[in-house]
Amino acid sequence: MQFFTSRSALSNTATDCLIIGVFEGKKLSPVLNELDKASQGQIGRSLKGGDFTGASGETQLLSAPTGLPCARLLLVGCGKKKEWDVPTFGKVAKATAKALLATRAENALCDLLSQPLKSRDPQWMARQLIEALGHARYRFNQLKSQNKDDKAPALKSFGFHLGEDVDIEQALVQASAINAGIQLCKDLSNLPGNICTPSYLADQAVALGKQFKTIKTSILDEKEMEKLGMGALLSVSRGSRQPARLIVMEYRGPGSQKDKPVVLVGKGLTFDAGGISIKPAAGMDEMKYDMCGSASVFGTLRAIAEMKLPIHVVGVVPSSENLPDGDANKPGDIVTSMSGQTIEILNTDAEGRLLLCDALTYVKRFDPAEVIDIATLTGACIIALGNHAAGLLGNDEALCQSLIAAGQQSGDRVWQLPLWPEYDEQLKSNFADMANVGGREAGTVTAACFLARYTKEYRWAHLDIAGTAWKSGADKGATGRPVPLLTQYLIQRAGQ
Repeated sequence: MQFFTSRSALSNTATDCLIIGVFEGKKLSPVLNELDKASQGQIGRSLKGGDFTGASGETQLLSAPTGLPCARLLLVGCGKKKEWDVPTFGKVAKATAKALLATRAENALCDLLSQPLKSRDPQWMARQLIEALGHARYRFNQLKSQNKDDKAPALKSFGFHLGEDVDIEQALVQASAINAGIQLCKDLSNLPGNICTPSYLADQAVALGKQFKTIKTSILDEKEMEKLGMGALLSVSRGSRQPARLIVMEYRGPGSQKDKPVVLVGKGLTFDAGGISIKPAAGMDEMKYDMCGSASVFGTLRAIAEMKLPIHVVGVVPSSENLPDGDANKPGDIVTSMSGQTIEILNTDAEGRLLLCDALTYVKRFDPAEVIDIATLTGACIIALGNHAAGLLGNDEALCQSLIAAGQQSGDRVWQLPLWPEYDEQLKSNFADMANVGGREAGTVTAACFLARYTKEYRWAHLDIAGTAWKSGADKGATGRPVPLLTQYLIQRAGQ
């Protein structure tokens, strides 16, 4: 989709759909008053009819409005003016996207940026609208052979009507790139496990490197990982016929050749049946989403490469399946990680941390400025935070606060949990350096405590996205999170 800006008078602008925000109340805004006069009072009469009140998220579509060159006029309710805030704008953006894409309009012009928010600028508002459009127009029909009943929207271009002193060009570039990253993340995540295997992910990394010359890709196979001593990671893949892969994607933006990298480590479990500690059958199909952490790394690298962000980033994806087999991990087995630390496996369904711990040891070779791992790691995080915020833990408070700020700015929010020594005690083992689980209590925290044992030599943060990476039920599908959060963090870190 193409994005553009316009400063022409709205009453003289020809477009398939003109979008205007309306606050609750009888008084028309100056913009609406101008359009009402041009339409010989049609808009005012429509509002007086009572079918549309201006409540937040409410919409009304007027076809071929009298006296206006636009083919459609979409009125979007913004609620009470004194309650016009960030959450309300998010609701309005989603409603706008849904209503617009339900039409056959191929182009549209939006005036919502003329309603200023106290705590956000027009650039932020534009990005949120573009991301809302991206989510609303997303379809995953690739694997349907026929009768694709959910047709792609007709919209090809979307414009923002601006005042003379407003410039949002950078926001348009960033939002378009973030949308592309979100789409890649969703596409990879929504693929079934029989297609999206570790080898498939590796092939997609190679393809990304061919698409962007700023990304250099390398793939480690099981023999190479064995030479490095990645006993924890390889213990997970033993139960699968699909060989594990360690995927490395290095992005170097303009002027970043001498910079230490930000390293993103994404959990790449392309299917997780739980191993010998097998999961319940109900909902197990959703365990194809256990690689959403890795998909977010792909999506973030795609986004920053498209916007040519001046920063050095390395994406590392340890990828495997976790299935029951005669050679699979058994409860009570002890494995040796790349760091030399031994792990007693009390639950084979706590396998993500076994992949991550070896990857977190491996990334030391990049001399990272900081490391952020992203994983659908614990069901306990869903119990604690639901589906609204990702869990955040780490060993560097400044890094955690920067991620929190990026979450607030992007709308892809996180919530920090404690990483105290008292929780680490739950990982004690009578037979190894540590157990891979610490009991039912504080499961998200003890999982992070496990990872913290491998991250003592650099600044590190952990994102548990088990509750935010995908939706279940009628809206089942990947959300694309936390691509907006990670990209916003990197934008801020690059000073953009």
